[in-house]
Amino acid sequence: MDIRIGITNAPREISFETKQSATEIEATVAEALGSNSSHISLTDGKGRIYIVPTAVLAYVEIGAEEARRVGFVG
Repeated sequence: MDIRIGITNAPREISFETKQSATEIEATVAEALGSNSSHISLTDGKGRIYIVPTAVLAYVEIGAEEARRVGFVG
């Protein structure tokens, strides 16, 4: 699952892959924004933790859960 997080006043976005489902990511972000939490914490597929302050959060883009195809499609 590809995740892209936009930060306000930053030219680049945070982009990583995670093994969490789209519903888990959406629930984490919604809970943090709904409860006025100070940050969102997400973990990538390699175990790295990304902590993003909710005050600078511009957007969270959640990619499709479909696996990428390799090779020729016939």
